[in-house]
Amino acid sequence: MEIFSKELKDTDVRVRFSFPTHCLEHLDFAGNNFVDLRVKDSCGELRVIRCLKRNGDYEKPVLSKGWLKFVADYGLRVGDKAVLLREDDHSLGSQFRIEARRRIVLFGGEAWGEVTRTT
Repeated sequence: MEIFSKELKDTDVRVRFSFPTHCLEHLDFAGNNFVDLRVKDSCGELRVIRCLKRNGDYEKPVLSKGWLKFVADYGLRVGDKAVLLREDDHSLGSQFRIEARRRIVLFGGEAWGEVTRTT
């Protein structure tokens, strides 16, 4: 099940990744303002990416710790897309899968292709 899909902006690839507030319903913060997500990447490796939610009336969630390493490992840039999916992998201990996609123009048409790890 897809939790979010977002085209990356400059702040997303340089600082932190923000995503829609309605996605918070899929995450268990257990009374805290952060949760460490155990995420499987496209190579099947486990990553831990911290999700913070801002305090106050506007709880805009952001991915922080671990996010920029994912960006660097996959060579992500502005205009690429990040997709977070709900997917339990009991052997790996992950609850989510993260994918990176890049727009491809082929024969005049556009499609999204999966980005492979560069490092």
